[in-house]
Amino acid sequence: MSRARPLVSVIIPSYNRSEVLRLCLDAVQKQTYPYIEVIVVDDCGTEDAARVAASKGAKVVRTQANGGPTPARNLGAEHATGEILFFLDADIALDPDAVENAVRILESHPGIGALGGILRPESLAAQSLAAQYRALQMHRWWMPAHRPTLELHAAVLAVPAKVFAEIGPFDPRLRETVSSDYRIRVTRSYEVKLSDAIRGRKDHDATVGTILRKVFRRARISALDWRKGETPGDSVPRAVGGVLLLAAVPALALPLVLPPAAGRAGALVPPALVAAAIALDAGTYRFAYARRGVGFGLYFTGVHLAVTFTGALGGAVGVLQRFALARRDKRAQN
Repeated sequence: MSRARPLVSVIIPSYNRSEVLRLCLDAVQKQTYPYIEVIVVDDCGTEDAARVAASKGAKVVRTQANGGPTPARNLGAEHATGEILFFLDADIALDPDAVENAVRILESHPGIGALGGILRPESLAAQSLAAQYRALQMHRWWMPAHRPTLELHAAVLAVPAKVFAEIGPFDPRLRETVSSDYRIRVTRSYEVKLSDAIRGRKDHDATVGTILRKVFRRARISALDWRKGETPGDSVPRAVGGVLLLAAVPALALPLVLPPAAGRAGALVPPALVAAAIALDAGTYRFAYARRGVGFGLYFTGVHLAVTFTGALGGAVGVLQRFALARRDKRAQN
């Protein structure tokens, strides 16, 4: 191209929630990097997201059927003309220098095939206690310096267009493990990097119930879709902590089924299991207390234990479903 710097195609899958999409596009318009094309993929929404996107100067394409963000991202990539593809979820507002920092890192490190960003510890629009919990928790989890494993997140992800063409699109058959699958595919030939220089604020869910439902569903589907090379729950310590919390529930019955002397000792098992689960994720709890104080820290502790337990429960259900499907397929083959 004639310009000295690469064109960046910002690809935004969108399904309704036009008011949040507007915040996302406003942030893209404020980017310090000048060479950007914006592609909004309307995933058969019922709101006026397409009109909002067009009013902000974005190119709008529409899926033939609602299929979720993965097929929408792939469709957006097909219409992109930039040398760098910047995938961005519609509920995230980037910091003004996010795209510029992504370009700088990719230009200075040509061996990087996929460059992920992180989320700020503040929610974009929703400001409920639940949204504030989720913002802190996901910020801590995405921070590369604190990650027990290196995972990509397609919600904020820059990929050189030539790498995307070589590796191929995101796997549309996958639902919750698409980012992990893409990381594995990219690392066969290129380096994968997360950078806290690429930041954005996400509009987090406003209620604990919504968070728990999503955590359960995602954990269950992730267990069903799990492939060799992926880390269970994105973290072995977190997965073990969840198993300990699951074990604490039946352990509550120990004082009832054991002789009195042993039952008194058995009563200590559930709190010991909970304490061990907390210890495995101690950095996250310390971060919340240091950031927001004791009052919010106690709230964070309760919700985070519930989230960890729910994720483990969803994963266990997914594992059982996986075994059931495998047995059914084996019987069908016989």
